[in-house]
This record gives sequence, structure tokens and C-alpha cells, in this order.
Amino acid sequence: MKASQVNDMTVDQLNDELVKLKKEQFNLRFQAASGQLENTARVRQVRRDIARVQTIARQKSAAAKA
Repeated sequence: MKASQVNDMTVDQLNDELVKLKKEQFNLRFQAASGQLENTARVRQVRRDIARVQTIARQKSAAAKA
């Protein structure tokens, strides 16, 4: 997911996306623990997407308060 896509989302959409990414991260952790994970790079990608969404959400909420 690119930062430009995240910037276009509303705060509610960002929260929904964050929940979706956290669920995916949870499932990937289980797959890795059981040896069923095929795409190991996806773990890193999801972790970075979570950070990106959290950062943009924090910026948007700070801008709304100001």
C-alpha cells in the first residue's frame, strides 16, 4: 500500500484498514509458527503498512484538533 493511497482515506477508513491489517498480521504470525507461511516478505510488508496507517491517522487527527 502506498502512502498516497493512505493519504486519500478518511480517519474512519484508516481505522477500518488498521483493523484489517492487524487481523492479517495475526494470521501471518500463526502461519509462520506452524510452518505454513509461504511469502515471508508479507510479514514485513504488513508491519510497515500498519505503521504507515497509524502515522497518517495520527497526523490527520492532530490536524483536525488544530
